[in-house]
Amino acid sequence: MGRYLFLRLVDAIPTIWLVLTLVFIAMRILPGDPAIAALGDAALPEQLAQFRAKMGLDVPLWHQYINFLYGVVTFNLGTSYMNGASVLDLIGRNLPYTIELTVVAMIMGVGAGVPIGVMAATNRDKLPDNSVRAFSLFGYAVPDFYLGALLLIIFALNLRLFPINGAGYGFADRMYHVFLPALTLALVKAAFIGRLTRTSLLEVLGKDYVRTARAKGAREPRVIYRHGLRNALLPLTTGMGLSLLATFSGSVAVELVFNRPGIGRLLIQAINERDYGVIQGGVIVFAMVVVLINLVMDLLYIVIDPRIRVK
Repeated sequence: MGRYLFLRLVDAIPTIWLVLTLVFIAMRILPGDPAIAALGDAALPEQLAQFRAKMGLDVPLWHQYINFLYGVVTFNLGTSYMNGASVLDLIGRNLPYTIELTVVAMIMGVGAGVPIGVMAATNRDKLPDNSVRAFSLFGYAVPDFYLGALLLIIFALNLRLFPINGAGYGFADRMYHVFLPALTLALVKAAFIGRLTRTSLLEVLGKDYVRTARAKGAREPRVIYRHGLRNALLPLTTGMGLSLLATFSGSVAVELVFNRPGIGRLLIQAINERDYGVIQGGVIVFAMVVVLINLVMDLLYIVIDPRIRVK
């Protein structure tokens, strides 16, 4: 297992390098001058030149690229062009809020999606199944930001049941603040996971070993959960991994709608201000999260299905 993990990490290096290179190129072709964006149109040429020298923008592109890669390797992502703060510190302050939102949304989405998927599979072509399929279509069709704005208007502005913005202080207050944004993401994820659970479980329930278990007199809950759902976990795990990635990236829009701190809101602000350092740092975080989640999914396959062997 240790050797397999090491090889998977080595395999991820070219992917990470390619992402870093694309991020560097994209930042350099963005319209606008970061020096002017930071200092304003009224800045003197001497001030602009001093700013570019301070931020390392006065050297050739290949030199900037080497400095950029060296900074990533040494965990030095530079400073923000707008306020001079460390990019790593800015990410460190905002990342926990995004992780909190993602984790709570996934717990809610999986906690609702798997049971409704099982209910739909065990009541095929009946009212529960038709209701779950209709809910899935709704979840696929409604964008996160639209659903978030709708929930915000109904439950925060009109009914005043939840706060309009902020992240709260203390565990209970933070859960209270995160509930509505997490519900926004969870409804969409529950629709996806519910549909995937239904499809996977229906396929497994048609297998010979399930019919054999029923013929031997096994109780239906045991057939469903031990023989059915357990063997449907492999495609379901893949779907959960994709859903986790979508939830993490979807937090960008939700953080803006609910005016929450987080990586998504930080990135949007940095893009508007042409803050290269913060944009690069934020995208690097997203890339690392994608690589990490894919690695965890590969390891979970081995744990869930003993038939898979590491070579």
